[in-house]
Amino acid sequence: SEDQQRAVGALFVENVISLNDDERVAKALAAARDPEIGEEAMNLVRRSIKAASLEAHTRCGSDGDWSDQAGYFVARAAEACVDPQVRSQGKGPGWKAAMSARMAKTCLAAESDEDAHDSESHAQYQILTSYLDS
Repeated sequence: SEDQQRAVGALFVENVISLNDDERVAKALAAARDPEIGEEAMNLVRRSIKAASLEAHTRCGSDGDWSDQAGYFVARAAEACVDPQVRSQGKGPGWKAAMSARMAKTCLAAESDEDAHDSESHAQYQILTSYLDS
């Protein structure tokens, strides 16, 4: 269901949240997990996380600071968790959050020899398996 997609997407974001210290990301995750959230409250969260995402993108600049890039993708992952389905382009919130979380880890790998993309894919598989088993 859409609520389950949002909840699992929030779990994916939690796994990389240390790469972004903006409190609006945490608020978006709380909203994504709340199946009882009202439409007005959700719209406020959507505007807030959209602003956080845009601000993170602006910080990236042309310098190629990979940690700023990673923070941007974490914000995008959180944004995916609360995006309305009509804007999803056929992809669910869980999938979109997973891809952005992987991009966040890939940004970090650009500065090191670590293959973070595969490790994040594995972590997401474990997260999803635990979620489905619960």
